[in-house]
Formats: sequence, structure tokens, C-alpha cells
Amino acid sequence: MRRTLPSTRDMCCFESVVRNGSVTRAAHELNMTQSAVSRRIGYLEEMLGQKLFIREKQRVIPTLAAQEYAESLHQLINGIEVATTRILTHGRKGGTLVLACLPTFGSRWLVPRLNRFLEDNPGIDINLVSKISRFSFEGEGPHAAIYFGEGEWPGAEMRYLMPESVVPVAAPSLIGPAPLADPAALANMTLIQHTTRPQLWREWLDSAGLATINGTVGPKFEYYALVIEAAVAGIGVALLPEFLVRREIASGLLVRAVERPMQCREAYFYVFPKKFADNPNVVCFGAWLKQEIDRFIAEPLPPVPA
Repeated sequence: MRRTLPSTRDMCCFESVVRNGSVTRAAHELNMTQSAVSRRIGYLEEMLGQKLFIREKQRVIPTLAAQEYAESLHQLINGIEVATTRILTHGRKGGTLVLACLPTFGSRWLVPRLNRFLEDNPGIDINLVSKISRFSFEGEGPHAAIYFGEGEWPGAEMRYLMPESVVPVAAPSLIGPAPLADPAALANMTLIQHTTRPQLWREWLDSAGLATINGTVGPKFEYYALVIEAAVAGIGVALLPEFLVRREIASGLLVRAVERPMQCREAYFYVFPKKFADNPNVVCFGAWLKQEIDRFIAEPLPPVPA
């Protein structure tokens, strides 16, 4: 059976024009002339039997069908790039390591330390992609992931990294320079919510003997980075992993609202598919990551500002 498969060059030109919103920018990205890109688009339109763009003066506007087609091609082209990188670096240390990571963990903890790894391993390039929840390694391409959750991921190897302990924090402008004298005062305060962990406040309140306080209401933010900024701005009290706000506590931007940390059931893991168990880049980064985390855990917590 004959496959309905356009030229790879035609598809790349089309996807680039849609993504860049311009033939000129697509030509620059692909190191081609504008006329060459336009010809490729024409070949694809002829093969598909329909126009993919509405042309208005100097603008090219993709049709609805073309937008959907471009989204599908974007995922496929990225997958091809990842697969090609894998085969180029298979069996040797060096090349690209695609690492999935929680956004705030990546920006606040990993990236500030990453240069130490890159200096010791100049042949490895890190491609960091953000992932909040568990995903399919087969479908999405990363070599490994830093994951927070239960210690189970079908079809993957998991290496324990560290636990997570959360504590209520707030701006001094909201509660003063020291923890609340009476934790029950939280009942009259705004509790900042993390949308991906909607039960976290309720769990902490139960553990602190404050179950009568409603822990499900309050402004909601998707990322911990936004929750931290909201707390610093004095919007309310936030329940945050201690390791993510050490800097703010040490500088006095945030104060522990209640000196009662709670260790969560979930933990942080280094995860990778079993087929990458012997991948030199995956092994090398995992060893470095564990060493960095062990060093970080051994550091003393910042004192409560006087």
C-alpha cells in the first residue's frame, strides 16, 4: 500500500512558516531563500490538493486545517530530532541529554547549580524541558526526568533523591518578623493555593491540629514560582517546600508563619526508561545530581531572622 507521505523538506518549510508567521523568518531559520521556501509550500499544497495559506499583501495566514496540520508536524519533527540525537550519541558520553524537570525545581534549584555539571562534562549539552506531571517516555522523548510523586513509574527505573518537607510562610508585612504566636490565627488569613496540589493545605492543617480551618479556599496559582512571588508580595500565607524558599527566609523576604514542617508522602526521584540504564549521559548526570542533593541536604537551614 502506497503511503501518503509528503517530502520532509516540504513539511519542515511549512511548519516553520506557520510557527514563525512569516516566509522571511522561516527562510532565515532554514538557511534557504524566500522563493525556495515558497516553492516548497506550493509543492505541499499541490500534493494535498488544497491551499494552506490565505495570502493578504505581505502576510501569509494559515487556514484552520493548516494550523492543525502544523501542530501535528511540530510534534513529529521534534520527535525526529530527539531520535536522531539519541542515535548520534548512543553508547558514548557526550551530545545532548534531554531532561524533563519540574519548572520551579529547575529554575530555583537545578539551574543555579548546573554550571558545575557542565564544567565537569563539557561534551554534554543539557536540553531542559518542563513537565509538571508524569508522562510517557516513549511518546515525549526525554532521556530522563526529575519527578516528584510516588515511587512508582511503570517501565522506568527510579532513583530516590530526597524527601519534601513543606512549611507555611508569609511576608513580614503580613504577619510580622516572627512566626505567629497562635497558629489558629491562620483561620483569618488568606491561604495561597497551588492548583496541582489542591489538598496540600488540608493535609497540613490536619497534621497541625487545625482541621477546622478551611484549607481549600484562596487564590490559586499553577506554578510554585508564582506561589512564592504571591507570598513575597503579601497576598497571603503559602505552604511551600522549605528547600525552595531557603533564600527568601534567609534574606527576610519570607518568615515561617508556623514552625511546624510536614514531610509529604511523595518524594523526588531521578527517573529514566530502562533502555537508558546504561546510557553514559543518563548515568553521569544521575550520579552528579544525587551528589549535589546530598550536599544540599547537609547544609544547615537558615535561622529565623531576629
